[in-house]
Amino acid sequence: MASNSETSVAAAWGGRIGQLVLSLFALIAVTFVIGRLLPTDPVGAIVGELASPEAYAAMRERLGLDQPVVVQFGRYIWNLLHGDLGVAALTGRPVTEDLALAFPATLELATLAVIISFVLGVPLGLAAALNRDSWIDQFARIISLVGHSIPVFWFGIVGLVIFYAGLGWVGGPGRVDVYFEGLVPSVTGMILIDTLLAGETEIFWNALSHIILPALMLAYAAMAYITRMTRAFTLEQIGQDYVTAAKAKGASPARLLFRHILPNISVQLVTILAISYGGLLEGAVVTEIVFSWPGLGQYMTSALLIGDMNAVLASTIMIGVVFMTLNFLSDIAYSMLDPRTQEKR
Repeated sequence: MASNSETSVAAAWGGRIGQLVLSLFALIAVTFVIGRLLPTDPVGAIVGELASPEAYAAMRERLGLDQPVVVQFGRYIWNLLHGDLGVAALTGRPVTEDLALAFPATLELATLAVIISFVLGVPLGLAAALNRDSWIDQFARIISLVGHSIPVFWFGIVGLVIFYAGLGWVGGPGRVDVYFEGLVPSVTGMILIDTLLAGETEIFWNALSHIILPALMLAYAAMAYITRMTRAFTLEQIGQDYVTAAKAKGASPARLLFRHILPNISVQLVTILAISYGGLLEGAVVTEIVFSWPGLGQYMTSALLIGDMNAVLASTIMIGVVFMTLNFLSDIAYSMLDPRTQEKR
């Protein structure tokens, strides 16, 4: 028989999964209602402005928009459970196919950005806290302040003018140069991985030159947040009695950092990693528009401009699912890094 602790752990995880399902349902419901309240005409987006009244009415009936809202919502949930997100007026393809093409591009950009921001932000935050009020600390504060104050799109435009148009150090808008488009078969949808799988090293370096600037621009704002929070977490631990005791015992700065401070802020670092990653996936919209990056953000923005609610609703739900998944994975990471968090939940 399972022990009481095992039963409580199973119940806790069951509760979390239940909360995840309820949150997803609430997201779908709210998104659906907002989609119906927006002053857009999904029928007109499909049939066009010159359609006859008969064609307009037929399309409205086909989409089920002549039914009560409750019936429409039930039909939407039923189709959603069967993997049917409708047809996008923007492309004329099923929305699921569009998302399969757009989301990997955003995922690739955001993943590279979060890696850069974490690799740079955490060490900078640690160094700032361990050298409080030094020039390193002042530098970290300036970096954080600028990253929070200046919009990402401004950085993107300036970066393109300087590093692409002026110096020619990086590739321009898009994922690869025009003459490389379509030469690499899409396996994962991520151009860097697909080029390596195909053995196309020349196209890989070309794709890397295109992604590095938008990834850096996107990473900067996240790095500012990560630096600031890492500094705050570390300063909080430095003031604890156990750190004072370790110093009194002659612990070296390296031992103090890796043996005592980092293990105690690891759960908090996982939290800001999840928040930053989700924020990058959502916040890539502006960056994708500036750099003509064919990702989810650009797809959703283009769909919204023409009132293509099937594409907008599906994109919104996907972003929400990503956030929920990241939170769920964060819970798993909490339990692995600090079992005490499992007992408290």
